[in-house]
Amino acid sequence: MQISIVIPLLNEQESLKELHDWIVQVMQSNHFSYEIIFIDDGSSDGSWETISELSQSNENVKGIQFLKNYGKSQALHAGFKAAEGDVVITMDADLQDNPEEIPGLYAMITQDGHHVVSGWKKKRYDSVITKNIPSKLFNWAARKTSGVKLHDFNCGLKAFNHKVVKTIEVSGEMHRYIPVLAKNAGFSDITEKVVQHQARKYGSTKFGAERFINGFLDLITIWFVSKFGRRPMHLFGAWGVLMFVVGFGFALYLGIDKLFLNPTGRLITQRPQFYIALTAMIIGTQLFLAGFLGEIMVRSRKNDTRYNISDKINL
Repeated sequence: MQISIVIPLLNEQESLKELHDWIVQVMQSNHFSYEIIFIDDGSSDGSWETISELSQSNENVKGIQFLKNYGKSQALHAGFKAAEGDVVITMDADLQDNPEEIPGLYAMITQDGHHVVSGWKKKRYDSVITKNIPSKLFNWAARKTSGVKLHDFNCGLKAFNHKVVKTIEVSGEMHRYIPVLAKNAGFSDITEKVVQHQARKYGSTKFGAERFINGFLDLITIWFVSKFGRRPMHLFGAWGVLMFVVGFGFALYLGIDKLFLNPTGRLITQRPQFYIALTAMIIGTQLFLAGFLGEIMVRSRKNDTRYNISDKINL
């Protein structure tokens, strides 16, 4: 199979039939062997019924239904796990991503040899205040922090080599940073392609302003995990040892001062240095133990199930 198209969705029943027909037209005109995997992330509007109908009329349509809304990252994780195509393409179900971009993305993976190709919505049809400006700020911070030079991390239209999606694990709210996850996994050939962005035709966006706050928090998380996720002792242990040495130094100074330099002076417990020393040694010990426990968890971590599937189609 040449292409797997993974489409996470939440309450997008109105657009599914039109999106399906558009994708099929592109696939047939380019003679691609393909599969379309819809992941219903707990929809309540009849989206699953529409997916079931599409699967009956087109054997290339597959579906996964979650019992409740788990989020886009978990939906993509399930789609990646099920995908069989040599190239895996993700896109949103709201018709804002143009299926006509698929052949170009496919060629950049198969012919140019890129590991990841991320879409760049250079011209957007979203609100300037609520989406465009916050998105530019978010993308700038993501570039500076991750080192991945992309203009649009949050574009849903992306293409991946099959090995990439089978290697990375998308969890939490990390769907925005799949290129960063790919880079951290050793897939360094990451590029972007200017893609056409279209105004939403049906319904309303499922994302509010809080997604940018969550995005920045996730950015900090992925920076930390990518740098210290496999060696937490290098961070916590180093700071723990430093804090303990500082505290022990203060304690040693107080002891020498009381025993030899000023035996008739104030009690040690009456001096502020005593509490600095005590606090520093306690914090240092806790940080060191946190690093030690982190190392144990890293070495014993096993894959866990992050979602419960209610139903499947053709999988």
